[in-house]
Amino acid sequence: MTKAQLRKTYKLKRQELSPEALEDLSVEIANRLLDLPLWDFSFYHIFLSIVEHKEINTDFILNILSGKDKNIVISKSDFSTGKMIHFLLTDNTLIKKNQYNIPEPVDGIEIPSKKLEVVFVPLLAFDLQGHRVGYGKGFYDMFLSECRPETLKIGLSFFEAETKIKDVFDGDIALDYCITPKKVYRFN
Repeated sequence: MTKAQLRKTYKLKRQELSPEALEDLSVEIANRLLDLPLWDFSFYHIFLSIVEHKEINTDFILNILSGKDKNIVISKSDFSTGKMIHFLLTDNTLIKKNQYNIPEPVDGIEIPSKKLEVVFVPLLAFDLQGHRVGYGKGFYDMFLSECRPETLKIGLSFFEAETKIKDVFDGDIALDYCITPKKVYRFN
């Protein structure tokens, strides 16, 4: 399928999830992360869930990161440039939803993309080669291109992999892992 077809299909699949299923699946994904060799780093970037889009509840992963005393970084999207600005999450970070219901930090201590060692990536679908389908705005493609090549890119998905996304292009940056409630996919 193409990205547009997958985007439509997986948005519908997500909407069919009950609140209970969404929570249970989110916990299973967070628990699978504990088995990965990714806990020796310092700077972890994570997205804050868009509840209205039934995204994975990342609160469970935030709790793990906080419990392991990691530097947690969250972003604010600049829709005029298509870029993301990254801020250290602290006890004093004020978070507000933007016009698209994305929870974002108002301001804070800015962290450059090159400093990030692990990035948890939101997605709607992914394939067996590690390519992903997001919402189509390109924010994460631009962001991941600014990170160091060795930065771990970890997708989080309620659903299993598609065989192949038909319309992948050169600017798409593949994931290193994708975690689902049932499985850990490793790419490369």
